[in-house]
Amino acid sequence: MPERIRPTTGPPQRDTAAVERVFRAEYGRLIASLVRRFGDIDTAEEAAGEALVVALEKWPESGVPPNPGGWLTTTAGNRAIDRIRRDRQREAKHQAALMVYDNTHDEPAGPVEDDRLRLVFTCCHPALAPEARIALTLRLLGGLTVAEIANAFFVPETTMAQRITRAKKKIAAANVPYRVPESADLPTRLDGVLTVLFLVFNEGYLATGDGDPVRAELTGEAIRLTRVLRGLLPREPEVTGLLALQVLTEARREARVRNGQLVPLDEQDRGSWNRALIAEGHDLVRECLRTNRPGRYQILAAINAVHTDARTASDSDWRQVIALYDQLTRFDPSPIVVLNRAVAVAELDGPEVALALIDRLPLTGYHAFHAVRADLLARLGRSAEARDAYDAAIAATGNTAERSYLNRKRAELV
Repeated sequence: MPERIRPTTGPPQRDTAAVERVFRAEYGRLIASLVRRFGDIDTAEEAAGEALVVALEKWPESGVPPNPGGWLTTTAGNRAIDRIRRDRQREAKHQAALMVYDNTHDEPAGPVEDDRLRLVFTCCHPALAPEARIALTLRLLGGLTVAEIANAFFVPETTMAQRITRAKKKIAAANVPYRVPESADLPTRLDGVLTVLFLVFNEGYLATGDGDPVRAELTGEAIRLTRVLRGLLPREPEVTGLLALQVLTEARREARVRNGQLVPLDEQDRGSWNRALIAEGHDLVRECLRTNRPGRYQILAAINAVHTDARTASDSDWRQVIALYDQLTRFDPSPIVVLNRAVAVAELDGPEVALALIDRLPLTGYHAFHAVRADLLARLGRSAEARDAYDAAIAATGNTAERSYLNRKRAELV
């Protein structure tokens, strides 16, 4: 998605921001439709960007149309065709594009009928490195900026920009087809697709930009796509596990932010949790247990099930949480899993034991690492060190609600 456009003339910035919010919400659907129609990422992104410019010019005066997604798709499609027509060297592509357009409704849907999910599978082609598949899909489907994707991967923005550029070039050089995946392709690309849907959901739930601290359009889209995927692969327990993890997390969304400030799990009003989603998530976790084929997302969902089953934070079964994290390390022995496990250890064995587990973790660029250290140090009465750790956490996060929460906790230090 293009970075924020700031025209030197035109509507007031508040109107521009409103248009951009609609555009961002529609971006994944728009790109998926354009890629399927024209078979080219650059054409899709350029046409989408031009449609945004037209919307910025027209919508503040005429109002947002009743079907903004349809308006953007039509406008972007027309701009793409105009661009192709102007390029005489691409006459063959022009004819092919028009032919695709004319036969869109007759195209066989194949096993994946949803345009956006089809694009996820396409971007998860084996010709691309795993990190490139994920980054490219987050860019195209989630509408995330390069900076947001870089933050999700804990790499510099320039590194991520190069990674996405190389992925596009690889697609062009390898002539990767923009086609409906065959049924046999689905299992081999599943891990990449699940990772993409997990990261899109996380970006919505832990938004890194300066706007809303939670981006419901991203969490909702990730859940929708995971539901579609489960319909395609109902016997894949990791798909069921990811859906369980998403709905159990989404169930707590309304309680997570209050007055612009993050509310941690132990301070949340559990009466405001969405009980229907919690019940669905628990049912999905029990379904996973019956298959007895544990995996990363199933275990993460089970941990969330333990938390959402407790009447209060103090009632949480921390021994079970630690046991589940022990199991998770066999699938994902990452420093972040060690960090999260240490949070549970602190509840059972005390902050000093937990601090010893995390002090040397290679997570100095991760705000949650500093936030956990700050909390543990504060509980040990080491206020000066805790203050420094809170400063590091505040500097490392781009989420406004988290910054507000961390500033409050820092101010409460004695």
